[in-house]
This record gives sequence, C-alpha cells and structure tokens, in this order.
Amino acid sequence: MPKHMSAPAARVSGLRYAGALASAAALTLTAACGGSGDGGDGDQGGGNDLPEPPEVSADSELADNVPEDMREKGTIKIGVDTTYAPGEFLAEDGETIVGFNIQLFDAVAAKLDLETEWESSTFGTIVEGVDTGKYDAGVSSFTINNQRLEQVNMVSYYNAGTQWFAAKGNPEGITPDDACGANIAVQKDTVQVPDIKNRSEQCEEDGEPAININQYKGQDQATQSITSGKNDAGLADMPVAMYAVEQTDGELETVGEQYEADPYGAVVNKDDDELAQSVADGYQAIMDDGTYEEILSNWGLDEQGMLDQARVNPDVDSESDE
Repeated sequence: MPKHMSAPAARVSGLRYAGALASAAALTLTAACGGSGDGGDGDQGGGNDLPEPPEVSADSELADNVPEDMREKGTIKIGVDTTYAPGEFLAEDGETIVGFNIQLFDAVAAKLDLETEWESSTFGTIVEGVDTGKYDAGVSSFTINNQRLEQVNMVSYYNAGTQWFAAKGNPEGITPDDACGANIAVQKDTVQVPDIKNRSEQCEEDGEPAININQYKGQDQATQSITSGKNDAGLADMPVAMYAVEQTDGELETVGEQYEADPYGAVVNKDDDELAQSVADGYQAIMDDGTYEEILSNWGLDEQGMLDQARVNPDVDSESDE
C-alpha cells in the first residue's frame, strides 16, 4: 500500500488552486465521507497542480507536551483512505498521498516537531487500526459521531455536511426529499448510508417505491456510476461532492444545499488522552497563526466549514454510523 513520509516543515509540492476546488488536474472521480479500502486505483488528481503547503515551524512548548514515547520515536503513523479527494487521495504518481486533510495534519505534526508517516488503508478499518495500535492516529474525513466517540478519541478541525449531486441538468429531477424509486449511488461505510436508507424507508411508509441504493467500495466508483448513467444521483460530503463536480468538467452538478453539517475529527486511541490533547493543541496552533486558513483557502474551502477552536471529543448530535 502507498505510504507517504512527511518532514516536520515543508510537504507536498505543487501550485495554488485557481478558484474554488478547481484545476486539480484529471481526477479519477472521487467523493463522499469515507473511502474505499485499497488506496484507490491510481491517479486521482494532478501532482503539479495541487496547492503548495505552507512552511510550518515546530513549537517547542507544544513539542515538549507530546507523549514521551512519541517524542522519542519522532514519527506519528496515520491511517488514511486515499480515494476521497480533495480530503485525501493519490497524486498523479500513484504513490504520494495528498489532500487538504493531509496538509492540515502535516502542519499539526510539524508544530509538534513530529514527522508524519501516512499509510493507505480501507476506510472502514482505520478506526479499528487506531484502537488496536496499528496506527497512532487516523485522518480520513471522519465525521465525529457518538458511535465513534465510544471507541476512540476524536479531535475536531473542520465542519462538513452532506451534498447531493447528479448528472448535468438533473434529468431525473432528483432532490434529497424526492428520490423514491430512483437509483442512488453512495459509498460504503459513510454517514450517507444510514441517511439514504432512512429516506428509502420513508418512501415505503408513504406508499412510494423504495430507493434503489447502490453502495460502492470507493467514492470514485460511486461517482463514475453517475457519469455513466447507471445511477441517477449520489450523495457525499460537501467538499468531496463539490470537487467531483468541478473535476468532471460539466458532467455533474450539485442538487440542493448541504445539510446536517458535523465536524470532521482526527482519530486517536481512546486510552491516549495525552496524544489527543497534543493533536488538539497542534490544530489550535495552526488555527491561531493563520496556517489553517491558508491551507483551506488554497483548496477553496475557506468560505464554509472552518472552525476557530479544536476540541477533543466535542458534543455532537450525530448518531449515524460514519
């Protein structure tokens, strides 16, 4: 599986975006609140057209508060699903792991004077990997919810809701509240799965045909099923849906507005409160010094979803699975 080792200061090379989620080169269509599991099928975005991350210097006070075993090791190992652009995906070389979540956590690690070792994994196994000690952390567009909070610590750093999208012109007239009988694509193990299942159950209660829910291992596959005409529409995390629309060059369009926005969270072992707090302090440091906004602005994500405080295990309303 592809791995990516980052130094504490500078990271992935590239150029700034020329607009909101635009010009990230030829995407092998990715999207939604989770990922597939094998690191994807290669290139999902153009390496030299990606935003360049800012330089970040270590904060000695924060570094001193990192757990001793982590300080001695000097590296934090992170599990990530690499099929979820623009959050986390593979550059055109098929090896380098990139994305706005990657750059944010690289900056956090740099503040803590740590190197990052990214390992591509199946989305649905990353939390378990953190729980068992395979990974020190998990960063992969994880929505913070009560189910996850029972298993791991989570550090909030960005807000994202669900966004529907369909083929250009929305030929079947799909809306989130009017999809009964339609073919809808969704990625497995994501917050969108219980969402669409609940909507399908409501259709049947109302005497309407159930939604034909097609679940895919990777969001790239789910999105391609819409552009090919196999499915009428799909739903995914807002940043991912918007990115997919931009990268299909007019083949897709968003439907309605995003809803039920909840924070993304970096995942840390439930028993490692000290590391969880260090990660939160790292996020807070880049929020306070402008690095956080700079990274999100470069990816066209600074107009909604930004947080001004990183919290360990914040209160959330979401009861969903992913």
